[in-house]
Amino acid sequence: METIKVSPKYQIVIPRKIRESLGLRPGIRLQVIEFEDRIELIPVRTPESLRGTLTGLNTDVPRDEDRV
Repeated sequence: METIKVSPKYQIVIPRKIRESLGLRPGIRLQVIEFEDRIELIPVRTPESLRGTLTGLNTDVPRDEDRV
């Protein structure tokens, strides 16, 4: 586990190992979420980049006859 320090301007630096493993590049947008007692940073992905991520998902669900 790595630790980081918040600068006087409330900025942080994401460690290189984490940036590289997540493929973060300058200019990428991150969604910031406060969850319980922590901060989560989630890369914002375009719908196009998410294509194919749900392969193998079972879409065979029971449907009402008027919804088929």
